[in-house]
Amino acid sequence: MKHNKKRNTAFIYETLSKELTKSIINKEEQKKILIVSIIKEHFGKNSILGKELSLYKALLETENIQEVVAERLLQEAKGAHSRLDKDKIFEAQSQVIAAINKSVGQHTWSNFITNFKSLASINAIFSNKTSVKKKILFEQAVVNKMSARKEPGTIDELKTIDNLTYRTFIKNFNDKYGDLLQEQKDLLNRYITSFADDGFELRLYLNEELARLKDYLKTSSTTILEPTLSKKINEVTEYLEGFRKREFTDIDLNKVLKTQELVQELSSND
Repeated sequence: MKHNKKRNTAFIYETLSKELTKSIINKEEQKKILIVSIIKEHFGKNSILGKELSLYKALLETENIQEVVAERLLQEAKGAHSRLDKDKIFEAQSQVIAAINKSVGQHTWSNFITNFKSLASINAIFSNKTSVKKKILFEQAVVNKMSARKEPGTIDELKTIDNLTYRTFIKNFNDKYGDLLQEQKDLLNRYITSFADDGFELRLYLNEELARLKDYLKTSSTTILEPTLSKKINEVTEYLEGFRKREFTDIDLNKVLKTQELVQELSSND
């Protein structure tokens, strides 16, 4: 089926996220700031595109559920989408397309998106122009994907960046800092995607991870006899306390990554 990807809200979001990842990898700070501003302006949770995107995500990110639940979720998503103003969606898409073409570049539309087929299928389900037969086939495919039973140990695909780009990011970081711990990889993944979801997943992760790091460091500072080292650990703990009071930046990211490494070294008595 012919598919206009520029009129697919989820594709626009995904390809912008890809460009954002590239800018982080290549340390293009101005480009990163520009893309973040576009995402925040056009995909905020209360915007028309943000609301449509949430329906795509509901179908894209749900998995390992019963088939009857998947069918119910699909019908609810279709109903919610039918109530969105299509003229406003078209206008908002036109605005973000223009912003991308002007500020980021036409090359953005050539990005390889790993889940493009799924994005196109959901777009066809939401469209009034899709034939009944094709729509039913697409719906069945989406239901099958949501209800497929995953084998233990199966690695999930990244939601907003493809695996090749993510591996490139990890490799670049490894080259600079050495092999990453699993908790460092988790942090990096959430940091990269935070610009597209207002940092919700990142904040949830940081609440738990910073609490873990602070608890361990506080315990360590009372058991380590060397005064200088104990003082340094207390300073790191105080720095972590301040994260709740300000926006999380690239500098903070590096601090937390290094703190995660410090905790690992302390726990292994290195």
